[in-house]
Amino acid sequence: MKILGGGSLQHVYAFLVLLHVQSSIGISSTTAGDEVRCIESERQALLAFKQGLVDEYGWLSSWGSEQERKDCCKWEGVQCSNTTGHIIVLDLTTMHDDHGYYLGLRGNLSPSLFELYHLTYLGLTEIDFNFSLIPKSINSPNKIQHLDLSYCNLSGPLPSQLANLTSLQYLDLGFNNFNTVKNLEWLSYLSSLKYIDLSGNDLGKSIPMINTSTFLTDIDLRVNNLNSSTFHWLFNFSKSLVYLDLSDNQFQGLIPENLGHMTYLKKLNLLQNQFEGGIPKSFGDLCNLLSLDVTYNNLNGLLPEIIGHDDKASVMWKGMERDYEDGNLRTLRIIDLSRNKLTGEIPVQISVLLELVQLNLSRNRLTGCIPSNIGQMSQLESLDLSWNQLSGQLPWSLSQLYFLGVLNLSYNNFSGRIPSGTQIQTFDASSFVGNPALCGLPLTPTCPEDEKSESKTKNRDIAEFWKWFEAGMELGAAIGFVGVLAVKLDHSWKHLCFLLFNNVKHSLGNLKDCLYLLVAAVGLLVREHVSRLGRKLKLFGYQSLPRSGFKMFHVAK
Repeated sequence: MKILGGGSLQHVYAFLVLLHVQSSIGISSTTAGDEVRCIESERQALLAFKQGLVDEYGWLSSWGSEQERKDCCKWEGVQCSNTTGHIIVLDLTTMHDDHGYYLGLRGNLSPSLFELYHLTYLGLTEIDFNFSLIPKSINSPNKIQHLDLSYCNLSGPLPSQLANLTSLQYLDLGFNNFNTVKNLEWLSYLSSLKYIDLSGNDLGKSIPMINTSTFLTDIDLRVNNLNSSTFHWLFNFSKSLVYLDLSDNQFQGLIPENLGHMTYLKKLNLLQNQFEGGIPKSFGDLCNLLSLDVTYNNLNGLLPEIIGHDDKASVMWKGMERDYEDGNLRTLRIIDLSRNKLTGEIPVQISVLLELVQLNLSRNRLTGCIPSNIGQMSQLESLDLSWNQLSGQLPWSLSQLYFLGVLNLSYNNFSGRIPSGTQIQTFDASSFVGNPALCGLPLTPTCPEDEKSESKTKNRDIAEFWKWFEAGMELGAAIGFVGVLAVKLDHSWKHLCFLLFNNVKHSLGNLKDCLYLLVAAVGLLVREHVSRLGRKLKLFGYQSLPRSGFKMFHVAK
């Protein structure tokens, strides 16, 4: 899940600017009535711009010279003022199919486009201008508030005429080919600027110390080969910045403490640099922070220095002691500290981050167990602790993370049974591989203790069988013997035994003696049948009959 992601934030901000433009100036768009016609000179400027483009998918088919297409205020991507008829919006950023693939335009960036002097919004992102230069006449529409030329395959130096766009609030020149940008002095004139994206360009190692807008809330400088001297410029915006992306640069050394003074920051991305040490203590003051990404660095501090703990009923969060009820702790949604060299244990107090959606501590050197109360982090959707040195049993509370969609605990030293729960068994075995002592679904069907329990149950069943077998043999022998008596013995013996049975209440001792002698007489016959039964039972895996079952037959000859 992305929180304030770069692309999505751009779209939201662009939409807000567009709403502001529409509300402040009456607009005629593709639904406008026939009474509003665009200015002829502006229509010709758009047609000249179209002439330099290749439109394979017919996105600009509504643009034409025919009578039915003369009203340029009804053209695709064009919006006009209701009061003046001037074109104030040209937005060609939505040319994608149903699957999100760009079906856009390519060609040259014609200077005629900047003859639209009343433009307040210009969005041309992803149009391939084939290494065209930005025309120096870009400053002509000096009322422009939103300018998006990102991913346009533009090249050459950035024209200094950009300084004349004093109303500009949103500027995105990201991922072009402005190689070795050395002159950024024009930035100092953009006093209304709130959003700037210069990502994916070579800004010449550092940004010069220039005064710029004090209203800047969003700065994206990723993939620019910048070094640590850039921070001096960034610290001018400590009281305004909300979004800062410095990922994929050449920053080295310790993370500056002053970054922790940007108390309005909601997203901070320092991914893939060469930072060392730990997270500064000042980061404890980032009370509005939602997302922190320090992946692919060389951080080597103890994890408790970042998400620490002590013996009190408080939490050391990023080096700052906080009370459990401190709302600052509950703002973070994303923590990604993966691919560093962090050591130590995961503190139990991490569970106070009840709003955390994503936690990635993978590929570090963490030890100890997963906190048993991790199930309290009920909003977690992604948990990655893979490739560490964690050990112990997986806490049962993992099964209480009902929103968990991504789980990776592979390549640690976990042991015991995988907890059963609503979510856990739905993950693939790859989420648990590399833990030799871990068992249970989905990794293995059973655990070793299951086999021992099954063996004990089997032995108990066998003993129970022989117990009842012996009792049955004794009863059967007595009943069988009585039957033999009824057939084989002469009349006097029958009469004697019947007398004994009839007087059992008065002569129990005599009956006992009589039965003992009679059972002994047929003992050999019964033992023969038992021996035959034992030989048959061996076919079912039983070694022998218990000898205790024959004690009743061990009588003197």
